[in-house]
Amino acid sequence: MSAYLATFLFLGYVTQLVYVALLVAASIATAFTNLVLDRGRWRIGVFVAPRLALRDFASGASLAMFCVFVADVLIAPQHAVGGGFPWRELWIVYVPAAIQEELVFRGIVFQKARAWNRTIAIAMSALVFAALHTMNGDITPIAILNLFIAGILLALTYEAYERLWLPIAFHLAWNVVSGPILGYGVSGYTSESTVFITRLHGPIWRSGGEFGLEGSLCATIVELAAVAMLLWLRKRRPI
Repeated sequence: MSAYLATFLFLGYVTQLVYVALLVAASIATAFTNLVLDRGRWRIGVFVAPRLALRDFASGASLAMFCVFVADVLIAPQHAVGGGFPWRELWIVYVPAAIQEELVFRGIVFQKARAWNRTIAIAMSALVFAALHTMNGDITPIAILNLFIAGILLALTYEAYERLWLPIAFHLAWNVVSGPILGYGVSGYTSESTVFITRLHGPIWRSGGEFGLEGSLCATIVELAAVAMLLWLRKRRPI
């Protein structure tokens, strides 16, 4: 039994390292495409002044935390003290996944498309973002809808300043607060330990089930409100 457990833990660790490998691959592909093939024509929005990066990161994280906490209040689960924050998992799963996905979905391909048509670029990037997450476990129609809306929301956070730090921070904070802190699933992924244990009750359309917040209609309401807010802010301050 101990040998089986050791093998299981080892395979789980290797699986988690896939996120690091995907980040490395996305970074290399982005750098090669921009610097070699396109001769640096695209401003990816990563290498900016530290004060801008910190400001964007704080804004994105704050917005995501507010959205998650509102959704949590609407779902109204029971929370109990859990096993603690998974620091190792933060650095080998959550941070690499957030950065890698933003490089892929809001990076060069998105920026090339938006140079042609911004609305179509946002819609298509959101559609692909949702479609690729359909392979996750415990997926539901509501989850697919929410992932599509999340793709639009993340694209709009990029549109705010045309830098990737705000969407990276929003993406990371949403995942970390909902998963390792509150104890929900994160798009079907379960953290190895959480600060709180969330006991869900009621129908899946409200709780999100094993998939997490993204499977709940409460998250739909919150995401749509955030999209509306970003569109309103953009209308008041055109880029």
